[in-house]
Amino acid sequence: MLVALIARDKAGALETRKANREAHLAYIEATGVVDQAGPLLDETDQMIGSLVILNVADMAAASDWADNDPYAKAGLFESVDLIPWKRVIGG
Repeated sequence: MLVALIARDKAGALETRKANREAHLAYIEATGVVDQAGPLLDETDQMIGSLVILNVADMAAASDWADNDPYAKAGLFESVDLIPWKRVIGG
């Protein structure tokens, strides 16, 4: 199943994001369940959150993935939403 993870960073947390980016990318590579991903940007192109499309067995697996993301463990996010998603165009 595809699940959209939409996470918003805490205000002023850009340095937390930068400090944990390498671990986050390694986690994505190691887990092998990320279909698409990228940062959300503000009007000045600064990173303010994440959009990750997970390809997982169920919502429990999506939640487990989100909880173990190094960004989440570092306390980067103000909020995280996990929403079942249906691909209609692309990929």
